[in-house]
Amino acid sequence: MDAALSGEIYIPEDILQPLLKASNSSTLNEALQSLIGVSRTEDGRSDLASKRILPAVLQLIQSIPHLSAHHFLLLSLRLLRNLCAGDVENQNLFIECNGLGVVSSAINVVGFDIDDSGVAIIRTALQVVANVSLAGEKHQCAIWDQFFPELFLKIARIRKRETCDPLCMIIYTCSDGSIKLFPELCRTQGLAIMAEIIQTASEVGFGEDWLKIILSRICLEESHFSALFTSLNGGFDNLGNDESRGINFTTELAFLLRILSEILNERLKEIHVGPELALFVLGIFEKAVKAVDFYTRGESGLPTGISTIDVLGYSLTVLRDICAQGKPQVADTEEVPEDTVDSLVSRGLLDLLLSLLRELELPSSIRKSMKPGENQGLTSQPSKVCPYKGFRRDIVAVIANCSFGRKYVQVEVREKNGIILLLQQCVLDEDNPFLREWGIWCASNILQGNAENQQMVADLEMQGTVEVPELAKLGLRVDIDPNTKHAKLVNIS
Repeated sequence: MDAALSGEIYIPEDILQPLLKASNSSTLNEALQSLIGVSRTEDGRSDLASKRILPAVLQLIQSIPHLSAHHFLLLSLRLLRNLCAGDVENQNLFIECNGLGVVSSAINVVGFDIDDSGVAIIRTALQVVANVSLAGEKHQCAIWDQFFPELFLKIARIRKRETCDPLCMIIYTCSDGSIKLFPELCRTQGLAIMAEIIQTASEVGFGEDWLKIILSRICLEESHFSALFTSLNGGFDNLGNDESRGINFTTELAFLLRILSEILNERLKEIHVGPELALFVLGIFEKAVKAVDFYTRGESGLPTGISTIDVLGYSLTVLRDICAQGKPQVADTEEVPEDTVDSLVSRGLLDLLLSLLRELELPSSIRKSMKPGENQGLTSQPSKVCPYKGFRRDIVAVIANCSFGRKYVQVEVREKNGIILLLQQCVLDEDNPFLREWGIWCASNILQGNAENQQMVADLEMQGTVEVPELAKLGLRVDIDPNTKHAKLVNIS
């Protein structure tokens, strides 16, 4: 009788009957399908809680031969997921009846080298846990104790987006704001889990923003980026190694920097990055500069699919957005923290960027305007090219942001003979979309309010006007307003 009622598997009658009675069904399959439908509504969940259906479902999961009955296991987990969606009574019952132990056991039995049906089961099991995690701190700590670190790590190694997204939600919900759990996530075992999640997401992508939210917290709000980088790098931080060649910047590191860049760009006014993280990213950029081939022209923008170039580009865009920050705002009674841009410039950021810019070939619009042979004899070395479309623009953008409102940067640009070099970037370039716009912003920043820089530009040509040949051919001119003494670029075409 029991086997017939259940359809294809043997289920003890004391487990089966409450489900059949609550759903007015004759088979287990019909009962589960009916109860899943009922549990989609708040009233339905409340009614089933009063009938204590959740403990019966947990008993059912324990009775199902998981290896031969994926269908019934999946239906049972879907019912659990619905029952625990915002219903406090069911969420409490789940913890009281060892639901975490039942679900984690089911995950382990299904295994981690799985087909699509196994992925669906683990995804649904994680959705059950995610719903329970929303009940509060007690439930979150119970989840953490059951899953961290071993089971989280095993699930993180499943290279499927379907499991990665709910896993990230659970980890974030449990750890965020917890003075005990979040520090565990930022230590060795936790970062090993995050490294596996990053590897999964770099291979298959992610559909929800939980990963970005976690990485924002770990890397930007709490400044654990260097530790996560080290974990991704096999536990070895090679940024201190003077050897430049042979550095293996991985796809995972490029992906992490890409996400970091996206977060910073989206939350530019919310997050202030301190010197420690900024200098670490500069160290990555310096290493990438030494590893990239600058004599092969890039055919696309970021991401290029070449990890070393992507690391170069995304570390540069991270620096761009870090340098767009103003000085940190603090109360009068607080100690003023060190300015991040000051730290970067002191470390040699400006020197490096101006050097890279000088070594690049001229922008395409300038090259096209030159007469044959006009550029010959200027250097014995072949000019370098942009390894990705937008590299020149990103260099100019970092310098532009650094120089905004910082007179000492304006002075350093002048002393390093960078003014004319930067004025040459106020043009169109086939390999660098929006170079002209960033160039104009940069020129404005290095001249604004700086009489010495303005005078240097004015002295290049006639009184009050600068006509750099490369700009004049494109219809541009730098004017010095005689009243305000402010410099501006004007269109003379």
